Amino acid sequence: MGTSTAWGRIADDGTVYVRTPDEGERPVGSWQAGTPEEGLAHFVRRYDDLATEVSLLETRLSSGAASASSTVVAATKLRSSLPAANVVGDLVSLHERLCTLLVAAQSKRGAERAAKTEATAKAAGAKAALAEEAEKLAQSTQWKPAGDRLRTIVEEWKQIKGVDRKVDTELWKRVSAARAEFGRRRGAHFATLDEQRKEAVAHKEKLATEAESLAQSTDWTPTANRYKSLMAQWKTAARASKDVDDALWQRFRVAQDTFFSRRTAALDEREAEYKSNQQAKDALLAEAEAIDASADLPAAQAKLRDIQTRSTAIGRGTRDAGTDFDRRLEAVADRLRTASEDRWRESVVSSSPLVIRLRESIEKLEKKIDRAKLAGKATDVRDLESQLTTQREWLAQSARPAR
Repeated sequence: MGTSTAWGRIADDGTVYVRTPDEGERPVGSWQAGTPEEGLAHFVRRYDDLATEVSLLETRLSSGAASASSTVVAATKLRSSLPAANVVGDLVSLHERLCTLLVAAQSKRGAERAAKTEATAKAAGAKAALAEEAEKLAQSTQWKPAGDRLRTIVEEWKQIKGVDRKVDTELWKRVSAARAEFGRRRGAHFATLDEQRKEAVAHKEKLATEAESLAQSTDWTPTANRYKSLMAQWKTAARASKDVDDALWQRFRVAQDTFFSRRTAALDEREAEYKSNQQAKDALLAEAEAIDASADLPAAQAKLRDIQTRSTAIGRGTRDAGTDFDRRLEAVADRLRTASEDRWRESVVSSSPLVIRLRESIEKLEKKIDRAKLAGKATDVRDLESQLTTQREWLAQSARPAR
């Protein structure tokens, strides 16, 4: 009779069968090692192992521990193995569970594939955006921030996963080309900058050297103008590196300060000398303006010449007082010249025959007027006084020096 269960039996010869609604009984193995009960139990445990494997697939799919694709592969394999499985148990129920699992896994796989497609597109979009940004930065002249950002782009790029290899390769070529272009431009820029700095060093070295050569000059005005020109050139010159530029500027400034300090000291000393000279000249001017030409004109003229000689010997006075000094001294000279000319004209006029005759005639008229007054002849007095007035006017005109 053997031993049986709802899902299978073991015959007396040890053959083990499983029952299914569609196929009826199917031999699944042979048991000779022990009792029929032990043999049937062995094949039931093998069924339980299959059921446990299905349960594990269901749990891992629902929890997300396993991907839908891997679940589909495993469930399909299990389901296809059921018709030949050497187990005893409810294979129909197990088949239905696997079918349900496959439907769920396939549905989830579709969602996963859609999500993956979306994620892939999003990742590709993110890398495309990084490539576009890199290409824009390739033309930047903000060397440090642009260089820092390009390095960050590379790090961000590494964190983006899931892009199709071909797409990823093409996008990376763009980023790589942008980095190379930026590096080339930056290298060229700094090479040019280095060359400009070398030229700037040579130019400023020349300016500093010339400034130092002028520091001891006493040719004050031309040298001061030259320093102004050198300073203008310095301001428009390109900058060298900070330490070199600062050192050259220190040399230039020390030389310039040395010259202008010396010039200030020299000008102060010269101004003090001019002030002292001016005081002496002012004393001579007071002496000149006090000259009296009415007493001894030759002596007055000699004294003025002596004052002029002493003034020349003193040297230059202050600029603001110099013009007034010259004007006032010239006024004294003009006064003496005028006096001299007047004396000469007076001497010439006093010896004129006309003047002599007019003076004699006036003396006679004055005597006649006195006699007429004594005689009480008023009419004669008036006539004589009229003649006297006329002759006095003639004498005044004749005696006036010609101009």
